[in-house]
Amino acid sequence: MKNNRKISPWAWVPTLYFAEGLPLVLITMVSIVLLLDMGFGDERIALWTSWLALPWIVKPLWSPFIDVIKTKRWWVLAMQMLLGASFAGVAFALNTDWWFQLVMFFLFLAGFASATHDIAADGYYMIELDSHGQSFFAGIRNTFYRLAVIFGNGALVALAGLLQNKWGIALSWSLIFFGVAGLILGLALWHRYALRKNEEVPEQRHSGRETWQDLKTALAGFFTKFPLRETLVAMLFLLLFRFPEALLTKMAPVFLQRPADVGGLGMTKEAYGMAYGVIGVIGLLLGGILGGILASRDGLKKWLWPMVLALTLPDLVYVWLSWVGSASLPVISSCIFIEQFGYGFGFMPLTLYMLYYSAGRFQTSHYSICTGITYLGLMLPGMFSGYLSNHLGYHSFFLVVMACCLVTFAVTAFIKIDPEFGKKKHA
Repeated sequence: MKNNRKISPWAWVPTLYFAEGLPLVLITMVSIVLLLDMGFGDERIALWTSWLALPWIVKPLWSPFIDVIKTKRWWVLAMQMLLGASFAGVAFALNTDWWFQLVMFFLFLAGFASATHDIAADGYYMIELDSHGQSFFAGIRNTFYRLAVIFGNGALVALAGLLQNKWGIALSWSLIFFGVAGLILGLALWHRYALRKNEEVPEQRHSGRETWQDLKTALAGFFTKFPLRETLVAMLFLLLFRFPEALLTKMAPVFLQRPADVGGLGMTKEAYGMAYGVIGVIGLLLGGILGGILASRDGLKKWLWPMVLALTLPDLVYVWLSWVGSASLPVISSCIFIEQFGYGFGFMPLTLYMLYYSAGRFQTSHYSICTGITYLGLMLPGMFSGYLSNHLGYHSFFLVVMACCLVTFAVTAFIKIDPEFGKKKHA
């Protein structure tokens, strides 16, 4: 029997995408602050937190099987429960002798659960809503996803700082992760009610063998859909477009919080949470909105180079901050806003190029592969960013980041974009 009860998308779209964004920011960003508090050096922080991006790199390999094993609703609920258990595991592990090994294990487990949850949540969204509904709620889902980022990298980090004044580092972070575990399990209970059970018809799904064959065909088609030269250019663009940001993303939070006697700015957790986790995310969101508006009005090709410059040149704020050595919170927040606004605006070419390259048969699978390659492009440079900052010092490190902007310019110069791609079609 099908469950035909009507549930408004307002009941589940905001909470579903809050649940999608929160684990990602905890695993990839808040983990940096956690290891910094626990006494790790730059090299180990960059190396291990970069490895945590692995689940999002390889998720295209299992994403097709989400369609043939159970339903999207089942996967959403199962992964939210696994995420809750994983974050509870982190909370328990922080007060043990083997805390690092256990924390990394549970964060990796949470990463694979989060990557799988992303696939299932997006699939449920596309099944439950028609094209009009998808367009209408696109802004809602993005807003609540960003709110999750603000909550995780802003409010939770600031709260950890406040708790540490009374409870110490390990216990404070345990309380934070216990709270997150409870929140996600609560969302799972809510979604058990709010998500309909009949979002897909099992009889229409392929067998596992057919899905495996489709996956092999999609992988082969991804690398043969264009001539070899264009394919190589596309792979280099996807891999290296964010090369400077891959270095900067791991070390910027560390630089902001390291004490002044080692070259950092010495920000408190509360100040960092406000500046990087709130002001920065607002800048990122506004930059992305503006980039989307301009690209849809005039096409990607017209705005390609202004967006590339917006992605790279604002990184100069870190060169300046590391040179002056200290600044007030409003000044630091303004610098972070500028850099993140530029990142949001300049990220648009990568998003639209992935859509452009993925168009055609197997569009969903090819887009998923594109995102995996871009995550790989973040992970590999991020791994050695701590080594560079350790041996060069923060000021010289940020100068190297600026020099690496030449890599972004080089890979952008060779891509081919249809001048009409991205423009709004007029009747």
